[in-house]
Amino acid sequence: MDKFLIVGLGNPGAEYAKTRHNAGYMVLDAFAKASNIVFEDKRYGYVCETSLRGRKLILLKPTTYMNLSGNAVRYWLNKEHIDESHLLVIVDDLSLPFGTLRLKGNGSAGTHNGLGHIQQLIGQQYARLRLGIGNDFPRGAQIDYVLGEFSEEESEALPAVMDTAVEIIKSFVLSGVDITMNQYNKKSKR
Repeated sequence: MDKFLIVGLGNPGAEYAKTRHNAGYMVLDAFAKASNIVFEDKRYGYVCETSLRGRKLILLKPTTYMNLSGNAVRYWLNKEHIDESHLLVIVDDLSLPFGTLRLKGNGSAGTHNGLGHIQQLIGQQYARLRLGIGNDFPRGAQIDYVLGEFSEEESEALPAVMDTAVEIIKSFVLSGVDITMNQYNKKSKR
């Protein structure tokens, strides 16, 4: 059975639960809810498993805090013997307008500390799904913005964004990164 590791980056703890930086966690929570599965607290993260048309999906929300996300990703890839081509990491992205979803087959970490740590430990040959959180903050206020909660208007729009992100994950698993990029990167603007 083909296995996939789907990782949603975020920070553990109630104080971070609804923050922009936890967009990766939110996507996996939406996926788990739609699949009727529940996360368990395991080594390096909250983990649950499901299957999709004969493929096994392991969903991981690292509990290592963002800057050490690579530890959790490397551990679960090795533990489950999953190839990096079957890894998808979901992150928030300041450089994309709110609600925009972008899938890439590989690439640099940019300024994202979570991706940076993963890249240090396993390289950059893995897929990532970036969820735009916008960058509507004054100079010097980036940390407060990223660790702040979504606005009321954004919160109302989030469920539709999450639904599309769940579709993208399923397409990545069933059809691969190239077909999924072609299908969703053009139309995933709000």
